Amino acid sequence: MTGVIIRQVWRDLEPFPGRFGMTWRIALLCAFVAAVAMLYKVPEPAIGCYLIIYLMKPNAGVNIALGIGASILVTVVVAVVFLLVRWTIDVPALRLATMALAAFSLVFLGSVSRLGPLGSDMALVVTFALSLTADVPVAELATRGLLYAWQMVTMPMALMVIFNLVLGWTPARLLATTLQDRLETASDALERGDVSGVEALLREGNGDPQQMALLTRLFHYVPAARGMWLSQAADSTYRLLLAIAALPQSLAPEWRNRLAMECRRAIPGIREKVSWTAEGSMAAPDPAARVAARAVEGLAMPAQSWAPVPKEPFFAPDALSNPDHQRFALKTAAAAMACYLIYTGIDWQGIHTAMITCFVAALGTTAETVHKLALRIVGCLIGAAMGIAAILFVIPNITSVGGLMVLVFAGILPAAWVSSGNERISYGGVQIGLAFLLTILQGFEPSLDMDSARDRIVGILLGNVMVYIVFTQIWPVGVIHGVKQQLAEAFGALAQLARRGPGEISAATNDAAKAEVQCEAARNSLALALFEPRHQRPGAMQIERLREVIAEAKAVVPKLFVLGASEWDVDGPARDNEDPLGKRHGTAEEALASRFARLSHIIHDLSVPDEPLEGQKNARDHLRPDLPVCNTVQEHVDRIEDLLGGLGRDVG
Repeated sequence: MTGVIIRQVWRDLEPFPGRFGMTWRIALLCAFVAAVAMLYKVPEPAIGCYLIIYLMKPNAGVNIALGIGASILVTVVVAVVFLLVRWTIDVPALRLATMALAAFSLVFLGSVSRLGPLGSDMALVVTFALSLTADVPVAELATRGLLYAWQMVTMPMALMVIFNLVLGWTPARLLATTLQDRLETASDALERGDVSGVEALLREGNGDPQQMALLTRLFHYVPAARGMWLSQAADSTYRLLLAIAALPQSLAPEWRNRLAMECRRAIPGIREKVSWTAEGSMAAPDPAARVAARAVEGLAMPAQSWAPVPKEPFFAPDALSNPDHQRFALKTAAAAMACYLIYTGIDWQGIHTAMITCFVAALGTTAETVHKLALRIVGCLIGAAMGIAAILFVIPNITSVGGLMVLVFAGILPAAWVSSGNERISYGGVQIGLAFLLTILQGFEPSLDMDSARDRIVGILLGNVMVYIVFTQIWPVGVIHGVKQQLAEAFGALAQLARRGPGEISAATNDAAKAEVQCEAARNSLALALFEPRHQRPGAMQIERLREVIAEAKAVVPKLFVLGASEWDVDGPARDNEDPLGKRHGTAEEALASRFARLSHIIHDLSVPDEPLEGQKNARDHLRPDLPVCNTVQEHVDRIEDLLGGLGRDVG
């Protein structure tokens, strides 16, 4: 198992387009944050740099919105805490209760809303600020401490906004690069017959390009006509990928090559902003081919409007009904407060990083938390080693703020390289950077104090141990629970997709993208099962069955999309033999939608059998892409029900 993990980590550290650009931007911005903190005496500069490493994305528009939003949010929160401090500063028990309540409330808010991790970050700032008032039981000093806490967040966020206005990648540029990558991948898949690259892009979904298009519109990065075309092209290219994934192997090579050529002809229109014209309408011999041809032809047409973007509610639908949200917030707050009581009780304030660790290490399932804990410990040791080396060999020679900036830039480069990777390793990079900065930046100047470096490392390790104990012993959430939730979302999206009709092509594209994303999330969650404690880990056959369910659900997405899309906006009347599911009559459409909806509703309470399948057909026979589309979709659903314990075989 160790060899598998090492090989995976090595692959995750490999370069990809844009990784180095993201790396040096994060490192340079952290250097600016550290310099400003030193010059203007902003406390805890390591926390400000942590926010940069953790929150900064490739998209400049997202970073600007995050910076403004975080600044507004922390201003409101600090104002509320200011009132709380006035009432609690002289009553330690009341202050402790207020800290616990603030931690619970803000973590809960992040869990049930689109704030996500930002809620935990705000909980960290507020709780830490309240903890400092215990050492300064004077109202004026406490007020100054809260203003320092406000500066800890707003200063790096303001610098992030300015930095991205000057050196950030605009969403319009990123969107154009994404579209070009999609067309190049599509043409390669058509020419070579290998759809692995297409499937990889489908797994990413269409949310990021849609977000880029929305930010392009909001911030007016390009003229309206160009922006509308880019937004429509984001949907068209995703439909193209879905159609290519569903193409039968028997499709004529001549047609494949012609469509590949059209894809390549469209690329200059994206890169060089020039118009192009499709070489006539391509007579498509297959439903999937017809959808692909229409998607490419759509790229040659000027857009008349912005592509619709699905509206996600701010709060989760189960915000008040799902106890997992309250339990997660309660466990996080309990771990943080336990650490606070420990280091306060033994009067060892130097390990206050234990409480900080609890807010940034906690995740929904036990496997996710243990995985993140492992990343934190490894990252902590690497970052601390870098910091100690800097204390011994570099900091004694630093005589100016410029020298400090060079040190921070050099130290954050490897951390940012790791953090800009995928989710499997990204938090390890965040931890490397945080441990390095906590070691070298103490007070308002570079530090040579090895005791402080030791204390902060001990605090990080204590926080990790506390999170592990709490999250594995109190209401542990198994990885299977998370996988079921993600599969329920995927099945719900497939049910919506099966119900779509003419005029809903954009909505159908969004449904397909959501199903792809949720299936990929389920696959990634299942891969973390090995991080669960042995007594909580699911059986090998359960894991294998769920892995097969995910594969079946992923395989059915493009085929189900093509079944509907091939019947919409068809030039000329559809022939009877091109209506394999009777979609003009709606009976098979509703039957499929009902089966997916049923799967979505019951999978939460379903006990996945921990035994091998027996008496079933060859597991891969129905995955042959040259089978009729209708049979393929139906057999995918049959197979999913079989894998989940024979659902639908004896239930009408």
